[in-house]
Amino acid sequence: MSIIQLTKGQVPAVATGAAKHDWTFIVALIFFGVIAVSALLGPWIAPYDPYQLSGEVNGASSIDHLFGTDDLGRDILSRVLAGAQASVFAPIAVVILSTLFGLAFALVGAWFGGWVSGTIARIIDVIFAIPGLVVAVLAVAMFGKGLVAPVVALSIAYIPVVARLSQTAASRELGKPYMAALRVQGVSSWAMCFRHLLPAMIPIVAAQMAIGFGYAMLDLAAISFLGLGQQPPNPDWGSMISTGQAGILAGAPEQSVFPAALVVITVLAVGIIGARVTVWAEEKDS
Repeated sequence: MSIIQLTKGQVPAVATGAAKHDWTFIVALIFFGVIAVSALLGPWIAPYDPYQLSGEVNGASSIDHLFGTDDLGRDILSRVLAGAQASVFAPIAVVILSTLFGLAFALVGAWFGGWVSGTIARIIDVIFAIPGLVVAVLAVAMFGKGLVAPVVALSIAYIPVVARLSQTAASRELGKPYMAALRVQGVSSWAMCFRHLLPAMIPIVAAQMAIGFGYAMLDLAAISFLGLGQQPPNPDWGSMISTGQAGILAGAPEQSVFPAALVVITVLAVGIIGARVTVWAEEKDS
């Protein structure tokens, strides 16, 4: 789960054009913004109560129910909007927690070096050796079904990626001449870290956060698909895909298709955003 490696030769249109002229980036940003707003306002803008039974089971898309109805007669669009909160905010929580702890490990290791860096590297290696999805499933087995245990487990599992990337970036930045000049001028360690080092790392860390969000969304959707995440009747895109499987063979794929499409497109949009920020960071350093 490493950050996408891009070169100018691989993505010339993105690397050479400003963000305002990169229509792929703009479309991805707009789409993710719409998804984020839908997640915030989902329960209030849903056309129906996501738990209300309409009486029509596995109904096709219509004017009354744009996404159709599910296997219990509930409006799928309303459940998609209501489920956006868990499906979007849970990955955001994973990314924020893993980034905070990963950055802390990276800065301490890069700043002190020596045995401190070596100890942190060994801890990171141990965490990195266990796949995040396995850690999440074990957490659910220990603490029960729901989103809290998988979010915490995935946050821990994603720390090594952020820490390794951030430590490399921090070490490179600390080796630059202006850092030596700041030390000579007597600038305090805290000022060097928070006024100079962290701001310089923002682009590369932001890019990794975008990529990490995509992986977290896929992992959490997989956990819900297995029935270990958000529990019925609360909606969640992963659980909706799972419960709608029977309808696919019955000629009513809407319950699975629409949430699955949203997961795929959201991950793709965030991946494009992360790739563009990565290239921008590389251009800035070059």
